[in-house]
Amino acid sequence: MNHQEQIAQMTLEEKASLCSGLNLWQTKPIERLGIPSLCLTDGPHGVRLQKAGGTLFESEPATCFPTATALASSWDPALIERLGQALGEECRSLGVHVLLGPGANIKRSPLCGRNFEYFSEDPLLSGEMAAAHIRGVQSRGVGTSLKHFAANNQEYRRMTTSAEVDERTLREIYLASFESAIKGGRPWTVMCAYNRLNGTYCSENGWLLNDVLRDDWEFDGIVMSDWGAVNDRVAGMGAGLDLEMPGGPYAQDQAIVAAVREGRLPEDVLNRTVDRILTLIDRVLQSAPASPYDAEAHHRLARQVAAESMILLKHEQSLLPIPHGKRIAVLGAFAVHPRYQGGGSSHVTPTQVDEPLAELRRTFGADAVAYAPGYDLDADEPSQALLNEARTLAQQADIAIVFAGLPERYESEGFDRTHLAMPAAHTALIEAVAAAQPNTVVVLANGAPIEMPWIDGVPAVIEAYLAGQAFGGAIADVLSGEVNPSGKLAESFPIRLEHNPSHLFFPGNGDRVEYREGVFVGYRYYDAKAMDVRFPFGHGLSYTTFAYRSLKLSDERLRDDAVLEVNVEIENTGERLGKEVVQLYVEPCTPSISRPLRELRAFAKIELAPGERKHVVFHLNKRAFAHYDVDCADFVVESGTYRICIGASSRDLRLFGDVQIESTTPPRPVIVHENATIGDLLEDPVTGPVMKRILDDALASSPMSAMSNDNPGMFEAMMRFTPIGRTTTLFGVPREQVQVVMEELKRTRDHETI
Repeated sequence: MNHQEQIAQMTLEEKASLCSGLNLWQTKPIERLGIPSLCLTDGPHGVRLQKAGGTLFESEPATCFPTATALASSWDPALIERLGQALGEECRSLGVHVLLGPGANIKRSPLCGRNFEYFSEDPLLSGEMAAAHIRGVQSRGVGTSLKHFAANNQEYRRMTTSAEVDERTLREIYLASFESAIKGGRPWTVMCAYNRLNGTYCSENGWLLNDVLRDDWEFDGIVMSDWGAVNDRVAGMGAGLDLEMPGGPYAQDQAIVAAVREGRLPEDVLNRTVDRILTLIDRVLQSAPASPYDAEAHHRLARQVAAESMILLKHEQSLLPIPHGKRIAVLGAFAVHPRYQGGGSSHVTPTQVDEPLAELRRTFGADAVAYAPGYDLDADEPSQALLNEARTLAQQADIAIVFAGLPERYESEGFDRTHLAMPAAHTALIEAVAAAQPNTVVVLANGAPIEMPWIDGVPAVIEAYLAGQAFGGAIADVLSGEVNPSGKLAESFPIRLEHNPSHLFFPGNGDRVEYREGVFVGYRYYDAKAMDVRFPFGHGLSYTTFAYRSLKLSDERLRDDAVLEVNVEIENTGERLGKEVVQLYVEPCTPSISRPLRELRAFAKIELAPGERKHVVFHLNKRAFAHYDVDCADFVVESGTYRICIGASSRDLRLFGDVQIESTTPPRPVIVHENATIGDLLEDPVTGPVMKRILDDALASSPMSAMSNDNPGMFEAMMRFTPIGRTTTLFGVPREQVQVVMEELKRTRDHETI
């Protein structure tokens, strides 16, 4: 039976029933028509399937992989796709049909409590990572739900606040990460956000769900609500919202039925919604039967992903990797009770947890590794007794490793941070140990950037983020050199919170937050301001070194509808096998509008043996050079010079090349009216020649000629921005003559149009 036949056999009430959940995690079945219930569950870095009969946060064991903030730091879509495949296998084994993730929201502020679930401050990197995650999960016949669509960039008043964002900023930043995830991953579902966007709830925003998502991007799946995100069910369905979750006894099915019967909602709209839901059911039921997954293999994958995501932020004195035979002091309670995942709906019950201290003892020998807790896990203030114990242990060792970061009470779904500081006890431990032991390594476990007042006193820092259940084994691999760190920051670390571009406007006033920084998010702002940062976007060190050579562009000049090929050679000039993330940024050299100094437009992660060279090839299309033009309702390219920059971070650029791009977008004609400026009329290819002739004639017989001779620079500037209608009062041009000029310009424009 095809969908239309099924829908024809349904009652109005049955159709409406398919549009909301049966309970917290299941959709409603229609048994008489053979339509089953689907199981949806939280993700995205692990399967959080609630135990039967258990409380909301009692879930079945599943592999707890690193969170998105760590995954993005790998800059490795192929690796993330493998992780997605493992997640899909676990979903199939547990009877889950749709995994709720990944999250592709942009990290507008480092304070957002849910930043650990999001990939990056950059839409290209975020979109590529999300697309890979989606492809991996769905390759195993399990749907994904790309979330939270859109502009869900804070937890504060998330269910009522309105994100006020201009369309250019939306298209270039906040929607762009979803756009590339949808086009590159083809998710089967999208989850709309709680918040309002420019005054309208995302769950009933027809521009967002229909015009952009379905029409512009050709999304062919279903849109579901976040849990409890529906404001007006009938308005939501009319705007493109298909499935209300969680539903249950308080679902608004009867509101849909009443609206159809009263003529307020066309039944065709309901039928189209049901058709989309049936398509999702078909997709997940065409998959292979469930089978057990290999938990040990998935744990090994979690360890690999965690290790490849860790970032060597600072490395002096050739301190790392740690050679065997050294006496090691491990300090900080996180070494025994690791912080490895975020709080809230993504909290996973792991299949096992690697304890960092135990893994370090396994790697370096139990006798070589001593331990002291250094701080109380449940207290923010330092304990002098614990600090003294840690300091003594550090002095007796050859090297000290301090585990510190942010406890779960500092960051979670449901609330935003108010500062970037770690607990005072963690900071005090680092400072005490560094003063006692010059060979100190700090290992950070946190979901978002922190302030580092101690950074100058320690020679080595590793950002592990929230690295999942295999954190302990992965950090042992990196510290020992079994794995050469290759992670790169997917977000900027500011020196101070006040430096963040959203600081003055976050989290808004009442139920309104204005995105006044526009497109200048993260490194786009810091680089444009030439502002010092603690660590820049894309930064990450290695135990080896890489040389960048021989940048070649396929063309010196081309149209924007052509593709530019960029070729660069990378060599491992060190003594260890390593991986490098090659980053390509584009700089518009002479933009006529406000644009970021540079933007990430391509990247590639490559592995090189010592002395090995590889060529990396990038292909840049129109979007690599474009900005969104609201008047054209499209991405357009300005004709001009663009600089191609290749490097190891947004601040570590090694190679440069220029290309001339010719725009294929016709210039917008200047409309002739009294407030059209003389400069605009001169620059217009149609009116320009006529305007120049008229101006030359006027100067030849006007007192203005003296001004133009005495101070030509000032005269030109004044004329350029003077509306043609003001020449009467400013320069004494008779009103009748102005009208004659305008009529001639209009005739010229009309003739060109014909």
